[in-house]
Amino acid sequence: MRTDLHRHFTNPLTAVRNLGILAHVDAGKTTVTERILYVTGTTHKRGEVHDGTTVTDFDSQERDRGITIFAAAVSCAWDGHQVNLIDTPGHVDFSDEVERSLRVLDGAVAVFDAVAGVEPQSESVWRRADRHGVPRIAFVNKLDRAGADLDTAVESIRRRLHPAPLVVQLPIGTEDTFTGVVDLLRMRSLVWGDGSDTFEEGPVPEGLREEAHRRRRLLEEAVAELHPVALEEFCDRSALCAATLASALRDLTRTGEGVVVLCGSAYRNRGIEPLLDAVVTYLPSPLDVPPVRGTHGATVQERDADPTAPFVGLVFKVNATATGRLTYLRVYAGTVLKGEAVWDVGAGRSERIGRILRVRADRHAELEQAVAGDIVAVIGPKSARAGATLCAPTAPLLLEPPTVADPVVSVAVEARRGTDTDRLVSALTRLVEEDPSLVVRTDSETGQTVLSGMGELHLEVAVEKIRRAHGLEVGVGRPRVAYRETVARGVSGLVYRHVKQDGGAGQFAHVVLDVEPLEADPGDADGSAAGFAFASRVVGGRVPQEYVRAVEAGCRDALAEGPLGGHPVTGLRVTLTDGATHPKDSSEMAFRTAGRLALREALRASAMVLLEPVVEVTVTVPDDAVGGVLGDLAARRGRVSGSLVQAGATVISATVPLAELFGYATRLRSRTRGRGVFTTRPTGYAPAPSPASHGTPSR
Repeated sequence: MRTDLHRHFTNPLTAVRNLGILAHVDAGKTTVTERILYVTGTTHKRGEVHDGTTVTDFDSQERDRGITIFAAAVSCAWDGHQVNLIDTPGHVDFSDEVERSLRVLDGAVAVFDAVAGVEPQSESVWRRADRHGVPRIAFVNKLDRAGADLDTAVESIRRRLHPAPLVVQLPIGTEDTFTGVVDLLRMRSLVWGDGSDTFEEGPVPEGLREEAHRRRRLLEEAVAELHPVALEEFCDRSALCAATLASALRDLTRTGEGVVVLCGSAYRNRGIEPLLDAVVTYLPSPLDVPPVRGTHGATVQERDADPTAPFVGLVFKVNATATGRLTYLRVYAGTVLKGEAVWDVGAGRSERIGRILRVRADRHAELEQAVAGDIVAVIGPKSARAGATLCAPTAPLLLEPPTVADPVVSVAVEARRGTDTDRLVSALTRLVEEDPSLVVRTDSETGQTVLSGMGELHLEVAVEKIRRAHGLEVGVGRPRVAYRETVARGVSGLVYRHVKQDGGAGQFAHVVLDVEPLEADPGDADGSAAGFAFASRVVGGRVPQEYVRAVEAGCRDALAEGPLGGHPVTGLRVTLTDGATHPKDSSEMAFRTAGRLALREALRASAMVLLEPVVEVTVTVPDDAVGGVLGDLAARRGRVSGSLVQAGATVISATVPLAELFGYATRLRSRTRGRGVFTTRPTGYAPAPSPASHGTPSR
């Protein structure tokens, strides 16, 4: 509609938008992305998920499974603006891709299903965006579906996500008669004809005028409550003009106090143009977000989004393709040229930028340079991993990398043919380079190669990628979950004396420890147990400070293996209450050893509890299958927390141990004749049953 307009901007960065598309699986975010590409003229044919013709879901597994697995970056233009867009996965197993994407985004569009409203994974990604301070606008999709209701979806946003939803559109028609929207700011109707790629603008339909004016009034009142300038005008004039309303909505979006809500049907190509207008109007440019912060040595520095500043960028994705190793980069400051040498701060080595590419999913356009605000792919760096900082060699700055969640499911993998073992090792190494949430280790007891990840589907996709990309036949063991151990009842005054004399300088360390449970932080969103806390109450300098730090390091070493089954230990507080030193034989190494062995002894003397990962499961089933599904959940040690009837189906919520969900998709399809679906969301760890009653958990 407006891609050929060219505005003049005093600073080109004001015309850049870096945004992500966030949603629960099947809310329609990939279809939204495809329609954005089509409407902006980036593509000339609508991509369809069910046909496997989408631009962003270009991987063969994504097309086979019909879901987004890997975050895909695309660029397009709208109303004189450059829009760098990342389509993120909606499945919980690939939430690490979402985390890395959010780290480099300035804004986001959260897509919600008009029938289901806020779903578990949409809530999860919303909380992640909260942590990163990413401003969002909401798009309620699928208004053409049976049971679609904008007001119900908006209420779920208000109730479960807690921002102030600021609805700026009124749907015209319901369900299969949905044809367009009323723009409540300009009080104009936008109507799309059947099979038409464009809309017609006109006056508000006669039958909707009263409702449109009522909703415009509600919007003005909601904005006036939150924005002081709007409140002043509202008090003076008892109304807000469109310019004040738009300015206030922009401010509230960028501060996170409110979220602008639009609606439409991406599949029918209705509502995409107003969504793009909202993106460029309300979401921030790189100049509107705070300067990037990093460290150089012990000092914290800020660097503005200025093309003339020293270059600094963050690697958020690495992908090995047939054309080479693609390193995806957000440029925060400065300019990087093709052929230029840059410095990898974390690795402490120089890398050369061979090529710079503007990314359109699996297609690329060559660039001579990338400037502050750009999201590009580069070819040349040999070892830069996701989370690495690349910067100008003369002005090093280390940026905080994206966080990586601990894996919760593991499988043993091996090459079917002994001659392929080295190839499998190489393939696994490449996998871990591309996806930091995958971990490969060798089991010390069995000698097996163990691949760990975020879920059963995550590992299934990873193994299938090895088979397809490397032509390897791979054997896979039964999935196993990552257990933890914690302290239920600790010990006080445990005395440990480490003395070693084998010629020359000896080792001497005397420590007294208290061990007790550490309560989880009430603000911990996923409910997981707190990790580890260490304190010292030694008085009189009986243990010097450098030895206290060594004791803490030794205690952390001991957390790697607990006494129940060799699982990592979490949720405990250790206090050093007393100790003694030797004038000659005491050293940091001696006290570190004493700390490790003392805590191991304390854990053996404590009452320990085995923890297993649990997930919140949302199961949607037809009414006639509810009884069987509830019985099956109970057999899997599930605790049902609620159920509701929604659009002719029953939605059951339950908390279930992750270990009990292996193979559940097949069982659910069998019980519901293929009509049941389920989603999961991690909620942390809970006490596991005793090994005698439910099998011995494996490491």
